[in-house]
Amino acid sequence: MHVSSSGYYEWVSSSKTKIEAENEELTAIIKNIFVEGRSVYGARRIVKYLAQQDIFVSRRRVRKLMTTAGLSCKTKRKFKATTDSNHASPIAPNLLKRKFEIDRANQYWVGDITYIPTKEGWLYLAVVIDLCSRKIVGWSMSNRINSFLVNNALLMAIWKRKPAKGLMWHTDRGSQYASISHRAILQEHNIIQSMSRKGNCWDNAVSESFFGTIKTELTNNYNFKNREEAKKVIFEYIEIFYNQVRIHSANNYLSPDEYERVQNVA
Repeated sequence: MHVSSSGYYEWVSSSKTKIEAENEELTAIIKNIFVEGRSVYGARRIVKYLAQQDIFVSRRRVRKLMTTAGLSCKTKRKFKATTDSNHASPIAPNLLKRKFEIDRANQYWVGDITYIPTKEGWLYLAVVIDLCSRKIVGWSMSNRINSFLVNNALLMAIWKRKPAKGLMWHTDRGSQYASISHRAILQEHNIIQSMSRKGNCWDNAVSESFFGTIKTELTNNYNFKNREEAKKVIFEYIEIFYNQVRIHSANNYLSPDEYERVQNVA
């Protein structure tokens, strides 16, 4: 071939195969997606995200490249329930009956309460989720777990979405949701109340899933100094990341805002 030994060995040491070059380029793209997704996307979501950009690769290949690049998504931890169903207030029947797939917005909302630990004490978070897009349409945070907490979350959702008469509102049997003040809000806005069966967390699985997500992706990774710090971080997660950016498997791997826009369901 009339090639010098030094030139040949330099070529051998510096050249890359086609697949190596493709993997290097693909790894760079995956890293960008992983960082923009705040280290919460696993191989399955990244494959879906790549497909939206007309890049079609197997989950196995993405998982292998992520492992090689040291990209590991955050993992779940268990969390305790906050429901107090030992009260004498009226209980609504379960009208939702696990009908979680909805094709129009503002038809079915679900809600629940969870707790966030801080060095100052517990911070309680109540949310309202639209089942159509899984968007957080209302939320409230407080150092007290009472009817004001859930009322404020629901009133925010009503103010933002202005639902028509007949919206169904599903929660657990907690005393906050059965309170006189909460039922008065529902009556004023012609909202139908539905409650999970006693001790059956699957009846409100969408809310439970969101709380598992926010704890896995956010609060488990923070050591909040006080409630105000936690409020700021949670506000940014819900309004900026979760609703606008984070892709959701129930939305064909679109964010809640993007899903509502593309499907024209709002």
